[in-house]
Amino acid sequence: MSGKRTFVMKCGGSTLAALPASFYTDMKKLQEEGIVTVIVHGGGPAISETLTKLGIETEFVNGLRKTNEAVLDVVEMVLSGQINKEIVRKIQLSGAKAMGLSGVDGHLIEARPVANAAEVGLVGDVTKVNAALIEGIVAMGYIPVIAPVGLGKGGGQRYNINADTAAGAVASQLGVDRMIVVTDVPGIMRVVDGEKRVLPSVTVRDIDEMIASGEIYGGMIPKVKAAVQCIQGDVREVVIVDGSVPEVLSRAVKEGGIGTRIVKEG
Repeated sequence: MSGKRTFVMKCGGSTLAALPASFYTDMKKLQEEGIVTVIVHGGGPAISETLTKLGIETEFVNGLRKTNEAVLDVVEMVLSGQINKEIVRKIQLSGAKAMGLSGVDGHLIEARPVANAAEVGLVGDVTKVNAALIEGIVAMGYIPVIAPVGLGKGGGQRYNINADTAAGAVASQLGVDRMIVVTDVPGIMRVVDGEKRVLPSVTVRDIDEMIASGEIYGGMIPKVKAAVQCIQGDVREVVIVDGSVPEVLSRAVKEGGIGTRIVKEG
């Protein structure tokens, strides 16, 4: 796969579900032009809502959902079922072709327990991505839509995987140097001359300093931290964009100059 003709898009399940039909039409247009989209999605709010309905307790430890077998059953059901198939349906309504799968299918994502597994349970770090499976799906003309649930070596144990970590691992394995993170904000903002403006480019160090100074605050902190998690391996930059902007994917992939680029170094 050519890194310049392929990009990995990470998005929360609730954000993707709320995007306008034009977003998916734009994705179809890119597919017709030979630009490949690989989607990795999350779904935290929907998982929490379902766990509450079922009376299953859930909590977070350092940003990771504490996961036992009961929680994992719900995670897999919501991510691989409800959200994954909703995204596939929306893509197909645009006229494009999509195939939904999880990291369990075809041993797509292999994982091992995270370092603090004693605290968070069945949460995994990615150790291997079956890039050939993704490339095969793309070669058949489908947009892969991936739910971040993985299998341990040997395939016996499932793991709940942070969507940002999974997206970064998929992008790195595919040799993609840029990721696009679709959110509901236009990018990272800073007050300049009394006005809030989108920063066109920042480094990981800049983000740390802006969080420490309070310039990045509230709900924006988890968004930028999630984007930084995607910068791993061969992934050199992540672009945060607002999914509601017309032709946002085309503009981000072809032109640049939209959203905020987060780069490893200046």
